[in-house]
Amino acid sequence: MSPEQFSSAVLEWYDRNGRHDLPWQQGITPYRVWVSEIMLQQTQVSTVLNYFDRFMAALPTVQALAEAPEDEVLHLWTGLGYYTRARNLQKTAKIVVEQYAGEFPRDVEKLTELPGIGLSTAGAIASISMGLRAPILDGNVKRVLARYTAQEGYPGEPKVAKALWANAERYTPHTRVNNYTQAMMDLGATLCTRSKPSCLLCPLKLGCEAHMLGQEIRYPIPKPRKELPQRRTLMPLLAREGAILLYRRPSTGLWGGLWSLPELDSLEQLDDLADQHGLSLSASQALDGLTHTFSHFQLAIEPWLVRVDDTRAHVAEADWLWYNLATPPRLGLAAPVKKLLKRAADVLIAGESR
Repeated sequence: MSPEQFSSAVLEWYDRNGRHDLPWQQGITPYRVWVSEIMLQQTQVSTVLNYFDRFMAALPTVQALAEAPEDEVLHLWTGLGYYTRARNLQKTAKIVVEQYAGEFPRDVEKLTELPGIGLSTAGAIASISMGLRAPILDGNVKRVLARYTAQEGYPGEPKVAKALWANAERYTPHTRVNNYTQAMMDLGATLCTRSKPSCLLCPLKLGCEAHMLGQEIRYPIPKPRKELPQRRTLMPLLAREGAILLYRRPSTGLWGGLWSLPELDSLEQLDDLADQHGLSLSASQALDGLTHTFSHFQLAIEPWLVRVDDTRAHVAEADWLWYNLATPPRLGLAAPVKKLLKRAADVLIAGESR
């Protein structure tokens, strides 16, 4: 297919079969497109739907996001993971408000200078909300183009990425770029899926090299597998009067800026933690462990519920607080910590009902 035939086939399919009712497709603005694109990185549409609506209800404008407390932003993001995305959202919002009078720059290069906005995200903002001709290469589009051209090599390799970007540029039309961008993402998300692609329904099947070879699943070439290293930590849930002791992690690094449970190497370190906060500890019990997978390692968490006797227990440090399980404050929590707090609440409630 020529580039014109390619884009025409994609657009014709989109007009008939594409998704037109996603929340970020309504009342399109650069802000709404940007937030949706950041949320959709590493996250499925079905998961993002509720988060997007809730985020927009709380922070409907870039000005509101720029002025929001960080805890509120992280609270709204809790469960989506990759929390650097949320912190970069607020950094960018402040720059847009302070340096661009609240308007996103109408230039792909300037967009990529903003924190957390790569070339593909910039292309999506520019094409969908501004109508500018700008190619994108998110995961879905990458899969469509890798199969269509039977692109050899892992897309994370620079020379392979360069070839895919060249094809993304080649096939992007000069008209209806906003619809074309949506169409390519839809095609990858609904037909050209990772497993069991619906090739017979695909508008590109007659020109797709992977389909003609009968090797659709082979492309894109996967990343060479490397076994993730294992780490272990012990997380005590210090409980008093229906509240659990949490601390805010440093703004940089793992779970940066989120509220979390203390981490210990062993139970023997509990006494030091208790002394630090003037606590008197009593009964402790092990909870079911869990494993949380990060992009570069797996963390095995050994949780212990530890009851605190002293009802006058206080927290002297600014970055520590008692998290009330019945009326939880709006804080950003790491996903496994949120799960462990739920387990602790269930155990404490069960104990009270005996």
